[in-house]
Amino acid sequence: MSSTAPARAAATRSRSSYLDILNDAWAQHTAPRAADAPTVISTFAGCGGSSLGYSMAGFRELLAVEWDQNAVDTFRLNFPDVLVYHGDIAALSVEDCLARTGLQPGELDVFDGSPPCQGFSTAGKRMMDDPRNQLFREYVRLLRGLRPKVFVMENVSGMVKGKMKLIFADILRELKASGYKVSARLMNAMYFNVPQSRERMIFIGVREDLAVEPSHPRGTRLVTTLRDACGDIEYLVLGAHGQYAGRVVDAAREPSPTLCKTGLPSFVHGVFELGQAPPRASELKQKRWKETPRGGNHHERFSLNRLDWNAPAPTVQKTATGSTGAMHPDEPRELYVGELKRIGSYPDAYQFIGTWEQVLARIGNSVPPLFMRSIAQHIRTHILEAL
Repeated sequence: MSSTAPARAAATRSRSSYLDILNDAWAQHTAPRAADAPTVISTFAGCGGSSLGYSMAGFRELLAVEWDQNAVDTFRLNFPDVLVYHGDIAALSVEDCLARTGLQPGELDVFDGSPPCQGFSTAGKRMMDDPRNQLFREYVRLLRGLRPKVFVMENVSGMVKGKMKLIFADILRELKASGYKVSARLMNAMYFNVPQSRERMIFIGVREDLAVEPSHPRGTRLVTTLRDACGDIEYLVLGAHGQYAGRVVDAAREPSPTLCKTGLPSFVHGVFELGQAPPRASELKQKRWKETPRGGNHHERFSLNRLDWNAPAPTVQKTATGSTGAMHPDEPRELYVGELKRIGSYPDAYQFIGTWEQVLARIGNSVPPLFMRSIAQHIRTHILEAL
């Protein structure tokens, strides 16, 4: 969780425009793919955030690589036609990648990956010798063997802070030594249609034999607020124990939800599901929520942040306690799955498997799809189409 809420920007978009952007991107994802569509392989694919972004930009994914069972289950549910390698990336050979995709070295358009970032993250203790920091070397091994035209590697901003700068320099040298012209830039997802302040380091490389320089998309100062993203979401609370069982979308259009055979509200757009409710806030946490101003952090428990309707959300991620630390502006509770999806720029129709904690981990560890869509669109129009 970010220690502070993002500053309000001078201009914000409307709720309808954000949902229009999200729905338009989903329509592009579900549209038929042309045979000559640019191709991508995604490593450390997680629940499919990056893959969805590429698909929203018209790419055709040939292979996704992921080892976590819950993430793979969610990925396959949403990408039934994409080949998935479920296993340790260290055990995946270049030859296997080529055989599975039918490619020859040099034919792939984009090789994407987000090596696990816990060793670099500012959210925890940074360890120079953290073995998780070595997984990028597996990414580099496949990069050198596949020789794609372009690569994209995403990681946290913590790798350019303090002693981690040494690791950043080492990573940059290895990527350039792999035969690529490389550009690296800190980018914040909130300037790319995502209602969340999420700063990440984005590496983009172009193979040295190609007459195009690597570059990054430029964002906009027009940001999406929490109200733009989630202002139409209302939940019904059933029972004295706070069991949240359904969602009403836009009460003006749907004033009374229909009931299914169990007597519970039917779910609109499949955004919220039984068993995916956040844990009920303790009395102490509710007290701290009341003491915290909107858009601020609690004076004693700094990780507790009360969101502001009129600003983007801070970075949403799973903490060591299993929560986000982010609490609703008007209610002493954490965010529901539907709200987490909207803040992460996942369309309502995207489905997640697992408990609330598992969904939080998946969304918190993923690249926001609209963020990756902007990067993929830039690569397609300014790099691949310029070759």
